[in-house]
Amino acid sequence: MRIAFKEWAVVVDALGRGEQIVILRKGGISEGAGGFQVEHPQFLLFPTLYHQQREQVVPAAQARYDVIAPGLPGPETLRLEFFGAVVAWRRLDSLAAAERLRGQHVWRDAVIAERFEWGRNRNIFALAVRIHRLPQRLEWPMRPEFGGCKSWVELTPDVDVAGALPVLDDAAFAAKLAAFHAALVPETMATMARET
Repeated sequence: MRIAFKEWAVVVDALGRGEQIVILRKGGISEGAGGFQVEHPQFLLFPTLYHQQREQVVPAAQARYDVIAPGLPGPETLRLEFFGAVVAWRRLDSLAAAERLRGQHVWRDAVIAERFEWGRNRNIFALAVRIHRLPQRLEWPMRPEFGGCKSWVELTPDVDVAGALPVLDDAAFAAKLAAFHAALVPETMATMARET
């Protein structure tokens, strides 16, 4: 696997510990007029401190950030520990839909609202992902081409994900996925109505 998805280190930590399966994404400046797209069904998680603000996550995640921050690698190192597989996703065209996912992720409401409103399109993507822990943690030198405000990064060489294990068992993951779908039922029904 060589595609990586950039996400805040504190969010990667929450995903990697099974606290959440939800990723919310608007898209980076480098992604152009089309914005973010769910281009890859599987990806490595690329933890970053870029643009990260401790105050932009809920208090429990702030406390967790204080615990993990001293052990995070410096800006010259990329640490890979997890990969994710997208099992469901929705483009949310109302802020109310995004707010129904409250409690399923560590972002503060104000951050979600700000991202929803940013740019020309008033929407945000919600992804439900199954996270797997790599058999061993990998560390690579950071490269200039990994930088910038973008979601997707291509790594070389390929990372072997054989032997990676899900961070949540099947039952726990199914419960979180059911909660994700249940929160978005009104949005799904609205989308279906617009398409008919």
